Amino acid sequence: MAEFTMELNDEQKEVRDWLHGFAADVIRPAAAEWDEREETPWPVIQEAAKVGIYSLDFYAQQYFDSTGLGIPLAMEELFWGDAGIALSIVGTGLAAVGVLANGTEEQIGTWIPQMYGDANDVKVAAFCSSEPDAGSDVASLRTRAVYDEAKDEWVINGTKTWATNGGIANVHVVVASVDPELGSKGHASFIVPPGTPGLAQGQKFKKHGIRASHTAEVILDNVRVPGSCLLGGKEKLDERLARAREKAKAGGERVKNAAMATFEASRPAVGAMAVGTARAAYEVALDYARTREQFGRPIIDNQGVAFQLADMRTQIDAARLLVWRASWMAVNGKPFTAAEGSMSKLFASETAKKVTAQAIQILGGNGYTREYPVERMHRDSAIYTIFEGTSEIQRLVIARTLAGMPIR
Repeated sequence: MAEFTMELNDEQKEVRDWLHGFAADVIRPAAAEWDEREETPWPVIQEAAKVGIYSLDFYAQQYFDSTGLGIPLAMEELFWGDAGIALSIVGTGLAAVGVLANGTEEQIGTWIPQMYGDANDVKVAAFCSSEPDAGSDVASLRTRAVYDEAKDEWVINGTKTWATNGGIANVHVVVASVDPELGSKGHASFIVPPGTPGLAQGQKFKKHGIRASHTAEVILDNVRVPGSCLLGGKEKLDERLARAREKAKAGGERVKNAAMATFEASRPAVGAMAVGTARAAYEVALDYARTREQFGRPIIDNQGVAFQLADMRTQIDAARLLVWRASWMAVNGKPFTAAEGSMSKLFASETAKKVTAQAIQILGGNGYTREYPVERMHRDSAIYTIFEGTSEIQRLVIARTLAGMPIR
C-alpha cells in the first residue's frame, strides 16, 4: 500500500507537465470556438489520441497509479484547459469505469478498446443511467431489461437522459432494472454494441455550460443484446438478486447497485475537474489584478480584491487535498467511513462555482464579456454541483454515513 503523500514523484510531475502543455497549446486556443459551436470537438479529441492522451493505455496507467493521484492530476490539468473540451476527451472514461467496476475480464478486454478506437478513427462511449423521472433517485429507473432465455438475449426498453456522448457513442453502457420490486437492488448494467437496432439518439440538449460536450437522450426500443453483454454475467446477477430478495424479506440493509458503484468510483475525479476549472479562473483573476490599475495602482493592492484572491487560493488548495485524500483511499482500499469521496466532490464543486463567480467580480465588466474566459468558466462550473450526484445528494450521503444509516 502506498503511503499518502503530497510530494509527486518524477513520473507524476512529467505526466502533469505534459498534460498541462497539451491543455495550454491545444485545448485553450480551441475553447471559445467549440463553446460557441456547441459541437463535439472531434479534431481536438483526435489530437489527444495522436499524442496518447485519449487512449485506454493512458487512462489505465493513471487508474492503476498506486498513489491514487494519476486520475486527479490528469483531470485537473485537462479541465484547467477547458471544461467542455476536456469532458469530450474524458467522457468515455465514465463508461469505461462502469465496465471496470462491474465487468468480467473478458468484457473489459473486449469492450473498453472499442470505446476509444485509435488515433486514425477515434470513438467515444456513453454511460446511460439518468432518466427523465430518475436522476438523483436511481431506485426509480423505469428502463427495463427482460431476459429471453430461448435466445440468450436481453431485451431493453426505456429512455435515458443527460447522457454524455449519448447517441453518438460507439459503445453504450446502459443501467436497467431487471427486477423492479427490488428497487435499486434490482439494477444491472449492459453493454449495447455499436450498430445495435433499436437504439437511437433523442433530444440533444443546448446547455448553459460545457457546451463542447455532447449531451443527449438515448432511446431504447426493443434493443436486443446477447447474454454476454450483461456486465458481470448472469450467474453473478442471479446470486446478487437472490441475496437482495433474502435481505428484503429479512428487512436487511440495502446493498450497493451497479450504477452507484460507478458513481462512487468517479466522484473524486469530478472533484478534480472542478479544481481544474477553479484554478484556471483564479489564475486569470490573479493576473488581471496584478496588471489592472485603478486610482494609480494595481487593484490587487486593494484589500477587498486581495482578500478575495487569498480566499480563492485557500479554497482551491483545500479542495485539491480532499480530492487527493479520497483518491488515495479509494485505490488503497480504505473504506469511506465518513463519505470522503462525496466530501471531495461536494467541496470542490462548490468551490468551483464560488471561485469562478469571484473571478468575474474581480474582472468587473470585462469578466462579464466573452472576451475573457472567466464567464465561460463560470457557466461551466455550474455542472459540477449537479452531475454524478448533486451537492444536496452529496450532503445526504455524508449525513447518512455519519449517522450509520444505509445509502439508498
